[in-house]
Amino acid sequence: MDLLKDFKKRASENKKTIVLPEGTEKRVVKAAASILEEGIADIYLLGREDEIKSIAAEEGVSLDGAMLISPGQSELVEEFTEIFFQLRKHKGISLEEARRQVVDPLYFGTMLVHTDRAVGMVAGSINATGDVLRPAFQIIKTKPGISIVSGAFIMQVPDCILGEKGSFIFADCAVNPNPDEAQLAEIAITSAETAKTLLGVDPIVAMLSFSTKGSACHELVDRVVNAMKIAKKKAPELKLDGELQVDAALVESVAKTKAPDSNVAGKANVLIFPDLQSGNIGYKLTQRLAKAEAVGPILQGIAKPVNDLSRGCSVEDIVNIVAITSVQAE
Repeated sequence: MDLLKDFKKRASENKKTIVLPEGTEKRVVKAAASILEEGIADIYLLGREDEIKSIAAEEGVSLDGAMLISPGQSELVEEFTEIFFQLRKHKGISLEEARRQVVDPLYFGTMLVHTDRAVGMVAGSINATGDVLRPAFQIIKTKPGISIVSGAFIMQVPDCILGEKGSFIFADCAVNPNPDEAQLAEIAITSAETAKTLLGVDPIVAMLSFSTKGSACHELVDRVVNAMKIAKKKAPELKLDGELQVDAALVESVAKTKAPDSNVAGKANVLIFPDLQSGNIGYKLTQRLAKAEAVGPILQGIAKPVNDLSRGCSVEDIVNIVAITSVQAE
């Protein structure tokens, strides 16, 4: 896929340091070796050093250049304990509890990002999404003005002239089951940032519904309209409109009939779904019926990049998400 090749090229040209906290998982070790060999990123691998090296030897890969850290034995534990204690003491955490927490690889990895020793973290090959996100929420937190983390997919549809030559951002397809108006507005804003950062395009954002410009009356339509108004107020520079049906958002001939006054209709390259059901269905339909490449989910809204892997991920999936995380950090 050309887009993934581009991410790897961009990452290697501006090499960053990424944390892989699941350092004793075979796929992660093999991915780390590939990342180092291709020069995509510098890597922290967390776990017992002897165990990581044993896995590398078994798999016949080299980890030359990787930084291996066993969190429980690291000289950084005291520093990280104090920082985490200060961040969480308002929640009643004790210093001893803070110390126990930061030696967990997911927390230790997040602390490496928080203290700028790394620019981002990729995890989830053996951990649930909630476990990956919890330390990010507690330590890194969300971007200024953003309260919600969402999941976007890069969709690349072959032989397609719509969107950005067949490339789109779909969101939220992974995290929030039923966002309210304010949250939907934030998802639109952060998805536009994702389109600009990763696709390198001028984002044109359509907030989707089963109605176009008042063609149907329903409280679900009202939520999308109100979300659009909130997003425009928070980010007036954005090309953003709604409510739009998906054909009106994408197809110029339909847009001329249904939304002739819209500067988004018929041109959208960022599609904001009103809830997780429609978003998840929409990206999977596009993937299966249009034979589209779906890259993600890419987490957006966190102050520094943290991305969650599927527990069924392949080695190549890990390599790709590390490249994307590195580009996000730009």
